[in-house]
Amino acid sequence: MKLNVVEARTGSKWVRQGIRVFWKQPIAMSGLFFLFMAIMSLSALLPVVGSFIALSLLPAATLGLMAASREVELGKFPMPTILAIAFRASKERKHDMVVLGLLYALGFVGVMGLSALVDGGGFAKLYLVGGKLDATTIMDPNFQNAMWLSLLLYLPLSMVFWHAPALVHWHGVPAIKSLFFSSVACLRNWRAFLVFGLMWTVVFMSTALILSLVSGLMGDGELVSVTLLPAMLMLAAMFFCSVYFSFRDCFVSDTIYA
Repeated sequence: MKLNVVEARTGSKWVRQGIRVFWKQPIAMSGLFFLFMAIMSLSALLPVVGSFIALSLLPAATLGLMAASREVELGKFPMPTILAIAFRASKERKHDMVVLGLLYALGFVGVMGLSALVDGGGFAKLYLVGGKLDATTIMDPNFQNAMWLSLLLYLPLSMVFWHAPALVHWHGVPAIKSLFFSSVACLRNWRAFLVFGLMWTVVFMSTALILSLVSGLMGDGELVSVTLLPAMLMLAAMFFCSVYFSFRDCFVSDTIYA
């Protein structure tokens, strides 16, 4: 296994591949994504430690969606059990995946903790526990500052964990090393990831704008509220599909991984 440095335009290819794979099996991939969301949501409902457990499961669940994308790309049908692929591996790889989950949860909680220094914990509480989000809260400068700080801090956290679950599962890389290799791969391919991020931003914003325009032209103010959430969830599923292709192109292996 070795690092592959790709061209900037490869980022747009990842977006197209993710969308294409989703539409090859739209019902299956939508179902897997909603199951993924349900697992996260139900875990978060547990008292006290629910949100931490949900965050700990995210790397393994993300790997499951990556594996599902790979199955579809190979012409196979992804079964629901594929979401648990991380925990059907060898003992060493399961251990490393648990370590990744714990480190990710600690990192995310750390990001929220730093944001709490800005607004007293309002944004962190809303994100981790939930609550009512109203116009007054959104317009609060401290809340906005905490939100932007969280986003800024989350970018390096995301970079560190982007490839790590796949490296652990498909290449047997130890947890700590996988974090290092993931960081290096993202930094070396920053141009492609910049294009990747910008394109997905355009896709999400364009979809919301189109739905708003259609709603306005039809004179149906409720249309956008009814269609926006399902559309955003479908796009989120396509986004997770594209993550697999970013991993596949950033690392070259002499062996075929399963």
